[in-house]
Amino acid sequence: MHYDLIIIGMGLSGLMAAKTAAEAGRKVLIIGKGMGCLTLFSNTIDVLGKVPETTRLRDGLSQWIQDHPEHPYSKVGLTGIEEGLSSFTSLFHPPYIFQTIGDGNCFIPTSAGTMRPTYLIPDTMVAGASGKAKKGLIVGFKGFKDFYAGYVAGPLNWRGIALSLPETPGQEISATALSRWMEKEPFRKTIGQEIKNNLSGETCLGFPAILGMNDPIKVKRDLEEKIGVEVFEIPALPPSIPGMRIFNRFKEWLIRKGVTFLLGHSVAKVSIKNKRCEGVYVFNPPVSNFYSADRFILATGRFIGGGLIADRERISEPIFNLPVSQPGSQEEWFGKSFFDEHPIHRSGILTDPSLRPIAETGEPILENIRVAGTILSGHHCLDEKSREGIEIATGYWAAKKAMEG
Repeated sequence: MHYDLIIIGMGLSGLMAAKTAAEAGRKVLIIGKGMGCLTLFSNTIDVLGKVPETTRLRDGLSQWIQDHPEHPYSKVGLTGIEEGLSSFTSLFHPPYIFQTIGDGNCFIPTSAGTMRPTYLIPDTMVAGASGKAKKGLIVGFKGFKDFYAGYVAGPLNWRGIALSLPETPGQEISATALSRWMEKEPFRKTIGQEIKNNLSGETCLGFPAILGMNDPIKVKRDLEEKIGVEVFEIPALPPSIPGMRIFNRFKEWLIRKGVTFLLGHSVAKVSIKNKRCEGVYVFNPPVSNFYSADRFILATGRFIGGGLIADRERISEPIFNLPVSQPGSQEEWFGKSFFDEHPIHRSGILTDPSLRPIAETGEPILENIRVAGTILSGHHCLDEKSREGIEIATGYWAAKKAMEG
């Protein structure tokens, strides 16, 4: 059970690292307790929301890199970011692809009733981009508590309706259940007719992002034919059906390339000798298996994914015990109000330009380890709206650098 590369973490950064290594013909093992935050939050690919809509993203990234030398983007560089994004989009083929609207960010409606900037969007969301110029109808479902059509429609000056579901009268329903029903033609026929009867001059129709798990374009086109207007998806609260589509596409492709998946397993401990990791012990009750490799990538995310943990005194990284940049004492971790910028969101692992972990003195800690994704220090991806971009770029870059030696 020896590999060229072992990746710890199955979020977007870990999947990108696995894709990059597999394309180079390496023997890869990817280990994850779960599917990462990809299936919780990712609907689109945010690269840098701070770039104005009228500015080319490339120009905005160039300036950002100059102004933020400690940011993960500065370590990867503009070319590396663009190569990573190109590698990501190459995974998706028509009819379900990710695309840009022009050369920069576009704005899409959200389930919170706001318009948010993003860069790459799936085809199912294109018709809703910059939707204020259109007249639309937002459709929700009674019993689906994670999407309120009237709340979403209000800021757009659109209308919102909530459809009854004969399948579960009076019961709460989930996004995954709705997604499964959407893939059934009789269900689409029923709701399509009801929506058509409710139209009042609208030219487009917004649904929560539940247009099927396997073939959302087929669902979208069938609804458009039945109703007679453009249909698009709107990002909803977790779980993210579009994020699940991304994960499933990666998994399908990687397995075909020979990548080994250990999903639902955690790394119990690691074997370190002379500043090199020799292997990891993976706990699979009631036994613990040892897997060795020449190189490793840590892509476990921050607090939600368990990549970082905190007690009353400090923040730590639990697998390799790598040093974490600390935002002062616990009293300094958070701002005074909920909407302040909280310093804890900038904590993470320090690395050199090749994403090898380093101490605060700049000295390399482990020679054959690379770090990727949001666990890296020097960014506030929530505020920057850069999470998926950081994961894609650093996952790609970490694998490239790991394969160099």
